Amino acid sequence: MRKACLAVTVAAMTATVAIPSFVTPAAAQGPESVADLAEGLLGAVVNISTSQNVKGSEGPNTVPMPKLPEGSPFQDFFDEFFKDRQGGRGGEGGSRKVQSLGSGFVVDAEQGFVVTNNHVIADADEIEVNFSDGSKLKAELVGTDTRTDIAVLKVDPAGKKLTAVKFGNSDTIRVGDWVMAIGNPFGLGGTVTVGIVSARNRDINSGPYDDFIQTDAAINRGNSGGPLFNMQGEVVGINTAIISPSGGSIGIGFSIPSALASGVVNQLREFGETRRGWLGVRIQSISDEIAESLGLDSAKGALVAGIMKGGPVDNGSVQPGDVIIKFDGKDVDDTRDLTRIVAESPVGKEVDVVLMRKGKEETVKVKLGRLEDSTDTAEADDQDTGEEQNDVAPTASVLGMTLTELNDASRSEFGIAEDVSGVVVKEVAADSAAAERGIAAGEVITEIAQETVSSPKDVIDRIEALKKQGRKNALLMLAAKSGELRFVTVRMD
Repeated sequence: MRKACLAVTVAAMTATVAIPSFVTPAAAQGPESVADLAEGLLGAVVNISTSQNVKGSEGPNTVPMPKLPEGSPFQDFFDEFFKDRQGGRGGEGGSRKVQSLGSGFVVDAEQGFVVTNNHVIADADEIEVNFSDGSKLKAELVGTDTRTDIAVLKVDPAGKKLTAVKFGNSDTIRVGDWVMAIGNPFGLGGTVTVGIVSARNRDINSGPYDDFIQTDAAINRGNSGGPLFNMQGEVVGINTAIISPSGGSIGIGFSIPSALASGVVNQLREFGETRRGWLGVRIQSISDEIAESLGLDSAKGALVAGIMKGGPVDNGSVQPGDVIIKFDGKDVDDTRDLTRIVAESPVGKEVDVVLMRKGKEETVKVKLGRLEDSTDTAEADDQDTGEEQNDVAPTASVLGMTLTELNDASRSEFGIAEDVSGVVVKEVAADSAAAERGIAAGEVITEIAQETVSSPKDVIDRIEALKKQGRKNALLMLAAKSGELRFVTVRMD
């Protein structure tokens, strides 16, 4: 019986398989060896080891010294064990050294600059760079950027010949292109893995500039900060994150694209910090309902939900309700596009901003500020609101909301900032159209369909006018108690 099974297996294994005509013989045999490519790059990829001194009693996973009976034969054993782990006898006082491992790569052999992830070296007291030939050099931290999770280190290259790699253009890579990762997974330095670009422009909610390359090249713990190469030996990404329930590679890894990383690295090298462009607007994604309410052909662009005081466009050149569709000659499809393009623009540069305002396309010129110099402008100022209002205000109900005028009494009741104007939402009925959109009591309706409202009657009149126009949704601009704005669409049926 076993021989028969074996014969069938062999027969099946040796059966002729037809190769589709569009597959070349070379492709049918798999990709060519990457041995020569890997050999030339291994010397530029380094292991990053860090150490941090932590008080023995403060570690999150610290195990206390067990209480032993007087004269126990295990006393010496436990004394030595806990002394080694916690830096003091029995873990009392003293400190212990916590170590971590990651990866990095040399980008300048003459000056000794090394790139890695910020989370690899965060809070480290000592940083050491380990090279493929076994040599080690102490490293100093040049600068970090938490928004992109990038750090630049510097080692003294005197007496050691370093090998460097250069950044390539990640914008040219395509889904399906071969890529190679080299790093230090689980402390196993000089590990090479190969895969393809699985997807591009991934947003994994790790930061404001998410634009990750997804790859199935095996990336594990310890690969963080290591390079992702194209088949020309250029760095097209910095390996940063994985999705894995087990902690090991399941074929879903993410790399910071070089198009984003290279600019950050250059700024950290030159200034020790980032210097990003700043437009000074709060933006919001455009849903299909908002696009319809604004008369847009499609849900593309970035909706301006607020203007930051003292910012570059606080002069009225850009207004809440505007939809930015192009910035400095580059198309803006969504809020991520605008955030990234503005951040990558030089501080002080004058740019053309193309926007849709009340159904018409306009172009305004803006001089960019610096993001790092921006302050929290959400705080309300102390300006006078002008005309005094009565304490008792009329109310009205529409779309499941009970509305009242914004006067001193309602401003005090809900803690609404002095510079907010409009109509106060006093109550929201459960299961109403307004409740479905997350509208809450205390918010202020400032505009409906891009027209300002100042009384409950204004709101009702605008809603009725929209219904007569055949509109199904009403676009509301809402102000939070602190003044921050957002747009929502509410069904009117």
